[in-house]
Amino acid sequence: MTEVTQTIEIQVDSREVLDERLDDAVRGLQQLAMTTGTQGILLTRHKAGHYTAALSDQVPFGMTRELVH
Repeated sequence: MTEVTQTIEIQVDSREVLDERLDDAVRGLQQLAMTTGTQGILLTRHKAGHYTAALSDQVPFGMTRELVH
């Protein structure tokens, strides 16, 4: 089984830019997720203005979940 692992780091100073970057990251990861059909997307807030968006085996395919550290 082929495993696709992709993580995108997002660091911003404004809410408007954050929304745009998160949307772009999710769209890109959705395209990658379609290649395997086995991973969902996990958005993680590490601290104010610092996020990661990643494909995750722990999120069902077709779903996006948010996690706050």
